[in-house]
Amino acid sequence: MSILNKEEARKILEKVVSFSKADHLEVSLDGGVNGNIRYARNTVTTSGIEENISLGVTAAFGKKTGTATINEFDDASLKKVVRRAEELAQLSPENPEYMEPVGPQKFAESKTFIQSTADVSPELRALLARKSIELCKSKGLVAAGFLEDGQGFSSMMNSAGLFAYEKATNVNFTLTVRTKDATGSGWVTRDFNDIAKLDVEAATKIAMQKAEGSSNAKAVEPGKYTVILEPAAAVGLLQRMFWNMNARSADEGRSFMSKKGGGTKLGEQIVDKRVNVYSDPFHPDVPGSTWSGSGLPIKKMDWIKDGVITNLRYGRYWAKEKGVDPVPFPSNVIMEGGNASVEDMIKSTKRGILVTRLWYIRSVDPQTLLNTGLTRDGTFYIENGKIKYPVKNFRFNESPIIMLNNLEMLGKAQRIDGNMIPALKVRDFTFSSLSDAI
Repeated sequence: MSILNKEEARKILEKVVSFSKADHLEVSLDGGVNGNIRYARNTVTTSGIEENISLGVTAAFGKKTGTATINEFDDASLKKVVRRAEELAQLSPENPEYMEPVGPQKFAESKTFIQSTADVSPELRALLARKSIELCKSKGLVAAGFLEDGQGFSSMMNSAGLFAYEKATNVNFTLTVRTKDATGSGWVTRDFNDIAKLDVEAATKIAMQKAEGSSNAKAVEPGKYTVILEPAAAVGLLQRMFWNMNARSADEGRSFMSKKGGGTKLGEQIVDKRVNVYSDPFHPDVPGSTWSGSGLPIKKMDWIKDGVITNLRYGRYWAKEKGVDPVPFPSNVIMEGGNASVEDMIKSTKRGILVTRLWYIRSVDPQTLLNTGLTRDGTFYIENGKIKYPVKNFRFNESPIIMLNNLEMLGKAQRIDGNMIPALKVRDFTFSSLSDAI
């Protein structure tokens, strides 16, 4: 029962709405089947399949709301969860920012479901894991990986007549490869909706190359360097910029989008003119949901055009306060890239650092978007257009806004974490200290 079709979901949701005595009711029904296989030290350690389905009910009396969830679907249980949500609502204080549910909407059908991914078997997972393990063993390397695939559905209905439904599939593969003496480490990640796009062997070879190349790293002085960030490194900082493009925090003076003295930077150029960012639920490489959790349609939208901020996200309450249309959180982010390869970037660099990925990123100052974190799993020194040797990892202190103003080259965009992100070459990237971790 973990995967319901559209009519099965509709039937349950209509029944739940019919049981309510509240002023307003919002109901979500979601389920999925996820399979996985994990390996470490070149040996499979776990594998399994997980199935879940859950129904959430939010009842409202005036501006007082209560929420309850359940995973039983007989009539008695459905009535019980509705009554529980209503009881909690009656006990709750008023929420001055509560917004009544939206009415019926038109949603385009998403392109996120691929049947071949839904049909992945335990045997296929084992075969893919074996290929990765055997490649690493053949070179005397040690692999630790995780492959997960799944299919699921999401649906919602409210007492104002809204109904939404969609299905989606996904596959995620991450791999860390170490040298036997544990002085070198390489890493790779891949995510798709379509299992046919996953090339485990090619991905494994990248992690192997990084591991072998990063062995016995040398220490170099921290400081400002020209840096080449592979997409898996760039996304960590860029996501924090995208997540914070929120109108309310900007209006209230709490974000990098706030102007001194009041107002926002909407309509201003804040990064290099080559930076273009948009979202599109129908992008062929990163298809996304066509509706938001608030029940609004998600459509193609520009966020940064030629370095200029063109849109900010508006929740329904803040949009009402400002007299504008709400702009929901997008289901993906696409940053347009250029034609340069990472190899091209390396050849054009007199002195710099190549970074495989960033991790443990934490915010330092939300008003400048200053972040700190560490490089990991393959950091290399570049001299006169060539990789000279691996270097010990760094702690960095950097803002994606400063980074995108110091942009030198844009690489080809690649899917990473459900987004399209290019490799970046930037100058004056700040490394503040060294780290002995590999």
